Amino acid sequence: MRAPVRELFRDADFPASDSSLFSSFSTPLAQFREDITWRRPQEICATPRLFADNPQEGQVKQGLLGDCWFLCACAALQKSRHLLDQVFPPGQPSWHDHTYRGSFTCRVWQFGRWVEVTIDDRLPCLAGRLCFSRCQREDVFWLPLLEKVYAKVYGSYEHLWAGQVADALVDLTGGLAERWSLRDLARASSQQDRPGGSEHRTCRRLLSLKDRCLISCSVLSPRAGARELGEFHAFIVSDLRELQGRAGQSILLLCIQNPWGRRCWQGPWREGGEGWSRVDPADESELLSQLQEGEFWVEEEEFLQEFDEVTVGFPITEAGHLQSLYSGKALCHTQELPGAWVKGQSAGGCRNNSGFPSNPKFWLRVSEPSEVFAAVLQRPRVCAAGQAGRARAPVGDRLASRSPASFLGEDYQAVGLHIWKVEKRRVSLPRVLSTPPVAGTVCHAYDREVHLRCELTPGYYLAVPSTFLKDVPAQFLLRVFSSGRVSLSAIKSAAGSPAPGEALPAGEWETVQLRGSWRTGQTAGGSRNFASYPSNPCFPLSVPEGPGPRCVRVTLRQHCQDTQCHPIGFHVFQVPGAGGSQAAPGLLLQEPVLSCVPHRYAQEVSRLCRLPAGAYQVVPSTYLPDTEGAFTVTIATRIDRRSIHSQERLGQLLQEASFMAVRKT
Repeated sequence: MRAPVRELFRDADFPASDSSLFSSFSTPLAQFREDITWRRPQEICATPRLFADNPQEGQVKQGLLGDCWFLCACAALQKSRHLLDQVFPPGQPSWHDHTYRGSFTCRVWQFGRWVEVTIDDRLPCLAGRLCFSRCQREDVFWLPLLEKVYAKVYGSYEHLWAGQVADALVDLTGGLAERWSLRDLARASSQQDRPGGSEHRTCRRLLSLKDRCLISCSVLSPRAGARELGEFHAFIVSDLRELQGRAGQSILLLCIQNPWGRRCWQGPWREGGEGWSRVDPADESELLSQLQEGEFWVEEEEFLQEFDEVTVGFPITEAGHLQSLYSGKALCHTQELPGAWVKGQSAGGCRNNSGFPSNPKFWLRVSEPSEVFAAVLQRPRVCAAGQAGRARAPVGDRLASRSPASFLGEDYQAVGLHIWKVEKRRVSLPRVLSTPPVAGTVCHAYDREVHLRCELTPGYYLAVPSTFLKDVPAQFLLRVFSSGRVSLSAIKSAAGSPAPGEALPAGEWETVQLRGSWRTGQTAGGSRNFASYPSNPCFPLSVPEGPGPRCVRVTLRQHCQDTQCHPIGFHVFQVPGAGGSQAAPGLLLQEPVLSCVPHRYAQEVSRLCRLPAGAYQVVPSTYLPDTEGAFTVTIATRIDRRSIHSQERLGQLLQEASFMAVRKT
């Protein structure tokens, strides 16, 4: 009897169609739209396998997609079994196994946590062969499968067209990556007694790091006569060797791997080049024989002249700890906390702005002398890696000009981080922030993540992340990696928002609950970014007359399971005049007096504030229009009068009665 045919998994969330390939048809990939087909590995070759027995056979090769930045980061997984198992959980099915169902699962680190992503194994092909990434041996499929996982995370293959090696390294390791500008080092070394000193120390440091972490180099603008290197192209530094020249001099050679898979360099250290006449023939034979497809040797001086930038991923131990690039110490202690810059509240801008003290603030307690790395990671406003990638010009506290490619990174703000040492936790904030910090980023940069390194003695420190511009909203994750024991805690602003579910401050409060819903085509208008925003439900809020502004807490809670939350937020608008039962047509076009944004994936968001007497409208919204859901708005207003006590010795404070109001929407 014939065995039943197994039905293979088809991923409905990332289908084998144009929607998974393209986002805007704005890249050269669009010209292949009609020719790309989707095939499973067993339809591409006779004996597919996930990994190669020989690491060289699993080497990365770039296809039609402009994702060299991602492929360079993927090479880090070949240096560490720990990292490979973290991204590819062991026990994946084989194509020849009875457990094979056409699906694979990988893990990608996203904003503080590892996320499992499952895909089917249908891969884009041209003329029956893989058209995007592939390994040196085309029957090895770990790389194209991981590329598909990453494309699913970021929305489409086209979204991977441009990016930063450092961002992909963080996504694949959960660690840190540093970018070193060779031009900046050259500029700094020209001001020192020994020209080239900083650059050469950089290459010597790479020599000590080559076996422990991934090293990548990039060309941002090719020099005259060297256009074969490409523009905005990333390479892998696969080896470094220090040789003794025939004249007794030291020669440092770097082996560069081009993800394009072809040897594109015609310098003096090419095969048959004049550079080899300076070393022993045995060294020449050994180094040329180890070259794989797409690799070539360059000398240190060539490297510094022809490449613009180096990216280095922090080594990660088998125990999962980062290692310092500088001291080699294990950074065994980690802390992280989320935060947000909110317009009108905590988006105070850089130190040039008077609002800088309003930025989010964190206590960092250091318990022993420590090497500390502190990093600010931005959450992109739009999940689009391709728009978050190209090189961005750094922005100093005197605003610098942007690079021509900076328009590709509009998802990110220019951010920085500064740290002050304080003697105790009760400090005068203006006084502390007027003194020089003990550590700080050299400028505000348009990067997804910025970080700084410092040696800290025991005590309390104040950490302040900031955007360059004031009133620019964004969310971030503050991460701290340390060789010694540290603790991190957020400083709550006196006028800040209580955490969801937090009790109201002491006193008498009148509470109103209003129920509503967002309905497609009716009341689901989305955020203020969309013209449909005025169609959102509006709820009246009346603040009675009194000796001054009243303390009001507005809470929006959506009725959903925690894993099915939509991003929600709200604005409060003041109604002019004596009215206020209905919003005037132009009211929602004005600036709100209170905002709970950016929209958050949470069941509940809340704001505590002080409002003058008058009529207001509360407008709850989801981030995107036509997102359906039910919700409750709770408005609690503090009653400013002396508490009434009974005549009994143990009398209780009398509270105002709460009531429920239901509004149909």
